[in-house]
Amino acid sequence: MIRLPYLLLSFLLFPVASLAHGPTPQKAKESITINASVDTVWNAIKQFDAIAGWHPDVKASSGDGKNASDGIRTITLKNDGQLVESLDFYSDKDHEYNYRLKVENVTAFPVGSYTTNLQVTAGSDANTSVVTLKSRFYRGDSGNTPPENLNDAAAVKAMNAFFKNGLMGLKQKLEK
Repeated sequence: MIRLPYLLLSFLLFPVASLAHGPTPQKAKESITINASVDTVWNAIKQFDAIAGWHPDVKASSGDGKNASDGIRTITLKNDGQLVESLDFYSDKDHEYNYRLKVENVTAFPVGSYTTNLQVTAGSDANTSVVTLKSRFYRGDSGNTPPENLNDAAAVKAMNAFFKNGLMGLKQKLEK
C-alpha cells in the first residue's frame, strides 16, 4: 500500500521531467542559381578567409590563408561582432568546403555552435551554377528556457538570413 503514493508521484512528475531538455539541433539550407560558370563562382568564394569580398553582412574577414583542415578565419559582422570559424574539409576539385564555429559570440550572432557546408555545382547549362549553403546548429542559449533573442526561432531566422544575404551578395557581385 505504501508503494501506491510513490507510483502516483512518479506519474505526476514524469510529464514535467520530459519537458526539461536541452536544445535540439536546427537546420538551414539555402541555394541560389548564378549566371556564371562553376569555375567563375568557385574562384570568387574558394578563399575561406575572404568572405568579406562577397558577403554583404560581413564587414571584414581575415585568417591564416590556409584552405585546408584547421584553416582559421575571423569574420567581423556589420554589427561589429566577431566570429571565429575553422575549416574541417576543403576540396578544390569538388568546389566545396565545410567549416564550424570555433569561438562563439551570441551577442553578435544568436547561435551557440554550427557546422556549415558550402558547395558549387553545375546549373542547368554551362553558364550557370548553383551555390548551396547548409548548416546544422544550436541556439545561442542552451538552457531550458532561453530568452527570445537566443531561442531556436532566433537562431533559425539569423542563419537563414545570413545564408540568403550572402548568396544574394555573391549573385549580385558575379552578375554585374
